[in-house]
Amino acid sequence: MTPENWKSQAQSPEDALRLVKSGDRIFVHGASATPTPLLDAMVKRSDLNSIKLYHLHLTGELKFVEPQYSNQFRSISLFTGAGMRKPIEEGRADFMPIFLSEIPSLFLKGHVPLDVAFLQLSPPDAHGFCTLGTSVDTAKAAAESAKIIIAEINEQMPRSHGNTVVPFRKIKAFTLTNRPLHEHPLAEESDVEAKIGELVAGLVEDGSCLQMGIGGIPDAVLTRLKGKQDLGIHTEMFSDRVLDLFESGAITNKAKNVHQFRLVTSFAAGTKRLFDFIHDNPAIEFHPCDRTNDTQLIRKNDKVVAINSALELDLTGQVCADSMGHKIFSGIGGQMDFIRGAALSKGGKPIIALPATAAGGKFSRIAFELKPGAGVVTTRGHVHWIVTEFGAVNLFGKTLRERAELLISIAHPDFRSDLKAKVNGLRHFTLS
Repeated sequence: MTPENWKSQAQSPEDALRLVKSGDRIFVHGASATPTPLLDAMVKRSDLNSIKLYHLHLTGELKFVEPQYSNQFRSISLFTGAGMRKPIEEGRADFMPIFLSEIPSLFLKGHVPLDVAFLQLSPPDAHGFCTLGTSVDTAKAAAESAKIIIAEINEQMPRSHGNTVVPFRKIKAFTLTNRPLHEHPLAEESDVEAKIGELVAGLVEDGSCLQMGIGGIPDAVLTRLKGKQDLGIHTEMFSDRVLDLFESGAITNKAKNVHQFRLVTSFAAGTKRLFDFIHDNPAIEFHPCDRTNDTQLIRKNDKVVAINSALELDLTGQVCADSMGHKIFSGIGGQMDFIRGAALSKGGKPIIALPATAAGGKFSRIAFELKPGAGVVTTRGHVHWIVTEFGAVNLFGKTLRERAELLISIAHPDFRSDLKAKVNGLRHFTLS
């Protein structure tokens, strides 16, 4: 395709999907960039079968995972979300445990040879280049390695800077839309999130370089950093609360050693306010996740503060962040990449922050031992700071006995005596 009179080359989603055939391996762009019109058109193809779909977290309606399509389409989540948890649990979809930093090599080195990439792109510029917009992460590798690119070119997709371009000439077929991106609205802060946010914010020094995820706890931390100076961002993703820190002057990216004066990320998820901020903003650089999550690159910035969450951890410091027992909840993602990178950074602080309880206080997230089937995302050899609403403790350099004592001290008071009794039941050590 050529960029001259490019709009005239647009097709309906159904016509664009004629290039897809049974047995194809298809990459699906994720998060706010989920190409919903292409997925909907694919489901309408009753002649397709044995399609494998590789993707990170998808948003919007996902018809292809409905039970009646299980023989036609097989989802393979590399990091999953709400829409995929039930299909995975019921055996209608698959989950692949893998570091986010290693997913690009999965495609580029041919471990998963892609036939097609479904991408949502910004319109081509005068030079004939579209961009991957809000999600470069693994999509860049998919765009470079797939035999065919089928795109939704969305006039509302922000044009992003960094290593994010896709030549228009490489697109085999596209449909043109002008629709709002899938949003991730801000939620009201809970009392528990507020307390954790205060404790984590107290660990952040001026000049720190931040990595954070999305959700109540990262948002609670960010809202409490407006008084800090010369903060930087080098992260796998960011959301709306970062904008408040830009506007307050707290984020300057001045103290960074790598990509100074620029926010670096691999994807973004949030509201239209965030998308407008990203559009054609040279202060924000999007890069593939094998760069943003490269431990050797992360450590080059000083005072890296990595803020990650967990579903459960045991009294030795093993962190489960991707499953509840055997039930897959999310994925490995970039937690280990940044926990290790922050630990190696001069003055860095790797932090796991989580509420002390789950299910309305019925269960302690700090457990004597992990549930059967639980996945250890961050090992006890990598863990440093653990924060709950009851305090912050650093496990680095601590013995098993000391770790148990520290973790019990930040567990919910209702569970502390039981945890201590179980530890004292072990032969090799007891607590005082």
